[in-house]
Amino acid sequence: MAECKRVSFAMRRGLVAGAWASAAVAFAPSRASGAASGFDTFLAVSKTLTGRAAFDPLLAQRVHAALVHADAAFPARLTRLDRWLSTHGGTPSDVVTAALQTTQPDLAKTVGSVVRAWYLGVAGEGPQAEVIAFERALMFDPVRDMLTVPSYCRGEPADWAKKP
Repeated sequence: MAECKRVSFAMRRGLVAGAWASAAVAFAPSRASGAASGFDTFLAVSKTLTGRAAFDPLLAQRVHAALVHADAAFPARLTRLDRWLSTHGGTPSDVVTAALQTTQPDLAKTVGSVVRAWYLGVAGEGPQAEVIAFERALMFDPVRDMLTVPSYCRGEPADWAKKP
């Protein structure tokens, strides 16, 4: 008689979870191309405005989702801004904002929203403002090698109270 090996509960649960995950991936609707292209447009515009070559993918998704949530017209204005930037290539974001302020103030506001979200880690305005990043906000990058992000302590509690 063949010896029957007992399968552990954790292995069975892992097998069932894997089967469910495979089924979910197989039958889930694919991501709409409009949503993907909107996110790709957001990344392209963000790279142009910040001068960065790449972003943390998870943070980029959070920033994009928060900006869309904060302003329903954001995707349409982002597309218009992308078109404007493609015809005025290589322009720094402060010059872009100044140029757009007189001709298309809604696009200037979009520039401000994108830059503010990346550098300050805040999307939206007023009571609806949402903090989406703090320690990974771009404002800390220039000094990250020498200074800690405010509210974080490198030493033990009350380290600041000791005399130097």
